[in-house]
Amino acid sequence: MFRHVLIPTDGSPVSNKAARAGIRFARETGARVTGYYAFDTLRANVNYGGYRVSEKVVEEIDRRARLVGQKHLDAMTKLAKSARVRFQGVCDKTGDADDGIIATARKRKCDVIFMASHGRSGLSKLMMGSITQKVLAHSKIPVLVYR
Repeated sequence: MFRHVLIPTDGSPVSNKAARAGIRFARETGARVTGYYAFDTLRANVNYGGYRVSEKVVEEIDRRARLVGQKHLDAMTKLAKSARVRFQGVCDKTGDADDGIIATARKRKCDVIFMASHGRSGLSKLMMGSITQKVLAHSKIPVLVYR
């Protein structure tokens, strides 16, 4: 049925639980997995309280964010390897995680997105938004939400 599963992660416990379930799902369906971690950083041309952020600082923040993302993808790699599921990780600097998830699914020719929902409600959902909701609203391929 599904041949290529995209599993986004943010490294949270909920996301890690979904990654384990997504890899099991891929094993059971004979699919391969692309793990995805998105990060966004400061922009050097924006002033913060009258101070301009230097390009060196932005580069260092990017480097550290990429290391964090790679750590989460490495954990997914181990899970996939132990489940004997083909896996490739993508760590991507993007403006919006939902746009990055959808673009990566399209670019990598995934046929399903398997992702967690943090289950926020009320004010926290209003203030933080929901990446899962945005992916559900804009994705052209099926999205399986793990709770």
